[in-house]
Amino acid sequence: MITARRLTRDDFALMPGLVALLQDSVDHGASVGYLAPLDNGPGWDYWLGVMDKLESGLLCWVALEGQTIVGTVQLDPCTKQNGRHRGEVCKLLTLSSHRRRGVGALLMQQVEAEARLRGMKLLFLDTEAQSPAEKFYQSQGWARSAEIPWYALTAQGQLCATVFYYKQLP
Repeated sequence: MITARRLTRDDFALMPGLVALLQDSVDHGASVGYLAPLDNGPGWDYWLGVMDKLESGLLCWVALEGQTIVGTVQLDPCTKQNGRHRGEVCKLLTLSSHRRRGVGALLMQQVEAEARLRGMKLLFLDTEAQSPAEKFYQSQGWARSAEIPWYALTAQGQLCATVFYYKQLP
């Protein structure tokens, strides 16, 4: 059974699993800011940075199957006075062995529920254009907004476009 819960600063024991998840995602093609193969150092640095940001408003969830981290997602609420109604969804990652098993949907449900509790009316995110993630977000009710060519490099180092999605919350 897969469960999801919020990550806290006290969850340092989960760091090896979070690093392994990031490495697995990058090594299996996720364009999330790193090139494959991803070494331990940058993975640890990334997750230590996330842990620090949890104190300043970033929210993060992990999906667990037993003690194994199989997914994660973040919600970064806007702190500007005129933007407190929106938040950015970041780094939705699913362990390659657990894709297409509902992990991403479970995590997105957590994000959307928390956003509603906080009075957010709009969520947005970006993802690699023409990636399997596009079909996933569309299946979750997200609307495609704009595409920017040559925005990033794929995990293999090729230029790719990114596409922005948004979802209005009732």
